[in-house]
Amino acid sequence: MKRWTTHPVFLCGFRPFFFFSGIAACALMGWWLLSLSGVPAVAAWQPSGGPMLWHACELILGFGMAAVAGFLLTAVPEFTGSEPQPASRLLCVAVLWLLARLAWLPAAWLPWGVGIGLLATLNLGFTAGLLALLLPALWRDRTRRHLSFGWALLAMLAVEAGFFLALYRHGDPMAWLLLAIGLMMVLIVIAGSRISMNVVNRLVEAGRPGLADHETVGYLARPPRRNFAVFCICLFSGVEFLKGHDLVTGWLALAAAAAMFNLLNDWHVGRALLYRWALILYAGYWLVALGYAGIGLAMLGAPWTPSSGRHLLLVGAMGLSIFTVMNIAGRIHAGLWLDDRRWVPLAAAMLVLAALLRWLAGWFAMAQWSAMLLLVAGLLWMAAFALYLCFSAAILLQPRTDGQQGCAEPLTDAQGPQAIAHRHR
Repeated sequence: MKRWTTHPVFLCGFRPFFFFSGIAACALMGWWLLSLSGVPAVAAWQPSGGPMLWHACELILGFGMAAVAGFLLTAVPEFTGSEPQPASRLLCVAVLWLLARLAWLPAAWLPWGVGIGLLATLNLGFTAGLLALLLPALWRDRTRRHLSFGWALLAMLAVEAGFFLALYRHGDPMAWLLLAIGLMMVLIVIAGSRISMNVVNRLVEAGRPGLADHETVGYLARPPRRNFAVFCICLFSGVEFLKGHDLVTGWLALAAAAAMFNLLNDWHVGRALLYRWALILYAGYWLVALGYAGIGLAMLGAPWTPSSGRHLLLVGAMGLSIFTVMNIAGRIHAGLWLDDRRWVPLAAAMLVLAALLRWLAGWFAMAQWSAMLLLVAGLLWMAAFALYLCFSAAILLQPRTDGQQGCAEPLTDAQGPQAIAHRHR
């Protein structure tokens, strides 16, 4: 075990989980596309609950929760002034995440109760382990301003427990996954409020000369609008869980969309919004709003399925937000400044286009070429995260080259000449 804990991938919490997220985005989507295409070797495997349930579960609890873990294990120590987690603990939760993904393979052939028990133990163990690592620091923080991350994780743990219990009892596990989507959107809004102030005000590049001073921008993510958006998302998710799809649920989805559009007003700060990283984060919030609008309109009679709007949330908002966070936190806490190469906006555009094509496929659910839209959307999603791995895997898996340790941010120009040498890597 000592050999693994000294590996550079466990220098900081984001490293193993951002790498896992990139791999999962490509592998899980690739397997799903092969399944849709009817490849015999893939179609022969029938996971517990069926391929559709597996696909939705792994998109949220696999890909999504890996990125959440990487972000929180890196950000919480920074937010609360606590010590980062040691490599041995990072290794333990990373192994739990990996085993939880692999457990779907044997669970399909094990007796029903044994297979579901294995899946539940590993998935709940991962989320509970993550919560156990983060909650003490969140609670000991004098202001407790970031305790909302802990409550969201605790709610996710409860939702996961409900999901596996419903799966075991042959109930409606998909209803629990829809709740998990709402929690993921809440986490995106909460995390985005922290990240966006650093990005829009350009604090993340404070050591680079020639940029506008952050005081000339003055962007502030105001709590009232954010809290109202979170409330509306939670209200819609709860009512949908209890009542299903009806007119009331549809109108609540539109209320969540309106609250997100209202939240976007905080972002309108002028030219600073056109900075690439600010614009990508802004687009992620737009996709949250459009996703809930798509769900609500579908429930009120629009000619597409609620699933199409839901994919604007998952493929679009979640995919784009995770991609952005992995590129920002994954470089800053590796001692590098943000990547200014063209592949970043290209990959971000691929994710937005993938979400829009997946939504468009819902208009033509019975048409033959709907399958082509699904295929192109999936391939665009995979290509975006393949680009991320191509340009970032070495950063995640290799030692730091700036002379610093752990999760330390880059040296500013005033702190040493090596900061300039590593700025454009």
